Amino acid sequence: MDNITDNTQLMRIRIRNATKAFGTLEAVKNADLDVAPGEVVLIIGPSGSGKSTLLRCVNRLETLTEGDIWIDEDLVTDQRGDIRKIREEVGMVFQNFNLFPHLTALENVMLAPRTVKKMTKAASHENALRLLARVGLQDKSTTYPAKLSGGQQQRVAIARALAMNPKVMLFDEPTSALDPEMIKEVLDVMLDLARDGMTMLVVSHEMGFARAAADKVVFMDQGEIIEVGTPSAVFDSPKENRTRRFLEHIL
Repeated sequence: MDNITDNTQLMRIRIRNATKAFGTLEAVKNADLDVAPGEVVLIIGPSGSGKSTLLRCVNRLETLTEGDIWIDEDLVTDQRGDIRKIREEVGMVFQNFNLFPHLTALENVMLAPRTVKKMTKAASHENALRLLARVGLQDKSTTYPAKLSGGQQQRVAIARALAMNPKVMLFDEPTSALDPEMIKEVLDVMLDLARDGMTMLVVSHEMGFARAAADKVVFMDQGEIIEVGTPSAVFDSPKENRTRRFLEHIL
């Protein structure tokens, strides 16, 4: 199947029967999930529950063993497809920043548009300055990553992902490597993106962000999607015992 053929609302991300095995270990099992355009979906669950693996399958950093994933009408899991084109439309922010240490903040943000989209130096420079201002770092454009705090590095990483003008943003535990006082500055940028209508799929345990910005919360355990609902429904009145036990430990 090369595209979505039914007449339901077009989903920005559509995941069907997603299974990812590493040898005999099924990290993700038969997962189904829809993310509508402009929707913010938060995935929570214990360590090893398959959250990050599922996220990485969305832009094929991991390849599904079974199942399909679409971004709009593009079938991500079609091995014949142009995965580079798909990845241009899917920005990803990792736990550990992954900035190039020999490039300034501005150069890190300029790099992908220049090399992948062949944007001119002047246009990519203007775009990078605009995005650094958007994440509150216009005064750090000539600073190298080693001279930035963890929160500032993560905000540069968000600006870098936005530089490709993505349809979707994926966040894999974006605040877990940060000191507590730096978490808010990153979450504020993510909240701003949510208010602007960016489609976001986020792996995180930041429940304050979930209540403020998420349209849906997904609870995963042992590779399975156990429960999906609004933040208030999942946090205040979970239906499943496994969800309830997990939340008792973190709320």
